[in-house]
Amino acid sequence: MRETDPPGTMTQEVASKVPHVTLAFWITKIVATTLGETGGDAVSMSMKLGYLVATGIFAVLFFIAVSAQIAAKRFHPWLYWATIVATTTVGTTLADFADRSLGIGYAGGSSILLVLVIASLVTWRLVMGSVSVDTVSEHKAEMFYWVTIMFSQTLGTALGDWTADSAGIGYKGSAILFSALIVLVYVLYRWTKISRPALFWAAFILTRPLGAVLGDFLDKPLDHGGLNLSRYVASGVLLAFMVLSIVFFRQKAATRRH
Repeated sequence: MRETDPPGTMTQEVASKVPHVTLAFWITKIVATTLGETGGDAVSMSMKLGYLVATGIFAVLFFIAVSAQIAAKRFHPWLYWATIVATTTVGTTLADFADRSLGIGYAGGSSILLVLVIASLVTWRLVMGSVSVDTVSEHKAEMFYWVTIMFSQTLGTALGDWTADSAGIGYKGSAILFSALIVLVYVLYRWTKISRPALFWAAFILTRPLGAVLGDFLDKPLDHGGLNLSRYVASGVLLAFMVLSIVFFRQKAATRRH
């Protein structure tokens, strides 16, 4: 019982199956999304399998990871972040397939995916009453959570490519743009009363295009504004950094009062 509770009121902490949101969470998220970009490109481009085949491979891994995550009884950091990487790799190749192979274009793809993200969040809110990550402790909420993440990861790839390529801002300029927007969300979090779940999802979505342009900056040719690093090397370094982040920044499950 908390001191602020009325006499006779009992409260209990209910653990979520997703991590408590801290600075370590955001660092790991950005690294994971950058890894998703380089890893997705490594399979679709460097291995020359194409966007469709690569999407099929990553879609299988995505469904396996999400199924394991939903079946788990509690929060497991390694399983959670493996699932995040699975969503961001399939999001990378799926967005590239839709934008480039199907000819939808970055603007069209970004617009469609933004509508899907908003629709997922609105439906989740109407059905469950909240889109807060603290409430992701049952199967239905968790399914909404991963569907929303899947759409947001795919949106991030299309949005990052749009700003870097079509808008002509470039990888560095796009990275600065999305970093500034994330800082703005943090400022709103600290000094306004705007809905915390809304700000969380805004930051979550923005970290994906940031990771996308950072990944492209690492592996794109020099004449395209990149560093021309091997996608395999870049992916390996990012994976190692992510593993170290999970090991040293111990993450615990988000909780809510019930």
